[in-house]
Amino acid sequence: MEIKRALIVGAVPGISASLARKLAARGIPATLTCRSTDKRTALAAEIGATTTACDAGDAGSVAALFDAVDREMGGVDLVLYNPSMASRGPLLEQDPAQVAEALRITCFGGFLVAQAAVRRMVEQGHGKLFFTGASASVKGYARSAPFAMGKFGLRGLAQSVAREFGPAGIHVAHFVIDGGVRSDTRPGRQDTAENPDALLDPDAIADTCMATMDQPRSAWSLEVELRPWVERF
Repeated sequence: MEIKRALIVGAVPGISASLARKLAARGIPATLTCRSTDKRTALAAEIGATTTACDAGDAGSVAALFDAVDREMGGVDLVLYNPSMASRGPLLEQDPAQVAEALRITCFGGFLVAQAAVRRMVEQGHGKLFFTGASASVKGYARSAPFAMGKFGLRGLAQSVAREFGPAGIHVAHFVIDGGVRSDTRPGRQDTAENPDALLDPDAIADTCMATMDQPRSAWSLEVELRPWVERF
């Protein structure tokens, strides 16, 4: 399966940016999307990508996004869903409206993007649909119920879509990012002698995504778990 066109939903610094650069190095054009594209213009200019604003949790916005991708790229072969929103705090103090918004972005948006992507991939007979999860995809932490709800739901979505559409030639994979990811907003603590590599390197995560993208269909990974080597199990 040759990947010629990519869409990264939730194109924020970190995993998305690293993957976008690696796709560009392979000669694969990408559309980068997030709620506001103002902060993505530098990355887009760097790698020659297209930017499109999209609210991933809104059905009309997602439909417009894929219509634009159809017009500008002629379709899509790889889609990464990376948005999430956390509402942290004691359960009894959670604002229901804020929790609903977190679920809309983290989980429901994944459904909307998956539905639009799979509809096109079924018609063309192939495609790759990737989701980024978190530690909260497999274990709920105290004071973080909404995030766990969203990430558990996204993982369930990935498993269900993989089993329904794998036989149609669509490779669905979920990546459990079990730890913090290094970024400009989280510098430093991974560089101490006492705690080296405490944060995951986004370039290394992107390398794993690229390797998964290249897998032959006779042995597809449906879930990949990544964590720092220094983490204590």
